[in-house]
Amino acid sequence: MIIRVTKEFDFEMAHALDCHDGKCHNIHGHTYELSVTFIGEPIDAPGTPKDGMVIDFSDLKKIVKENVVDIFDHALVLRDNSRFLGSIDHKINPRLMLVPYQPTAEKLLEHMVEIIKENLPDHINLYSVLLRETNTSYAEWFASDNA
Repeated sequence: MIIRVTKEFDFEMAHALDCHDGKCHNIHGHTYELSVTFIGEPIDAPGTPKDGMVIDFSDLKKIVKENVVDIFDHALVLRDNSRFLGSIDHKINPRLMLVPYQPTAEKLLEHMVEIIKENLPDHINLYSVLLRETNTSYAEWFASDNA
């Protein structure tokens, strides 16, 4: 039987969208929510620590927290050629993260999906990832759409 398991995370992050025609061109922050779903068959190995699990929630948490949440939490994410770079001191802002893309929810999600995929054990399949930027706005990625 195929089962999907999901773990949810939240973190604070600021960004700015250069050239945006609305308020988002300013540096501003969000409380992001990240939901990561894996799919597979529960392990059938009686007497072993992972018996009955698709993936141990603690293993899932470790992968996502260490490689995504801890990196992006309380960071200021700007495009690597942002107009703000001349006025931001890296020494004062050690959590400044420069990326080669416009840090929209969609592009941040693409980046996070790649990071998660790179850190998965071979037997685990990523099903979907949802990045919620506000209570009413989010971006989703599904493996089936990207096969």
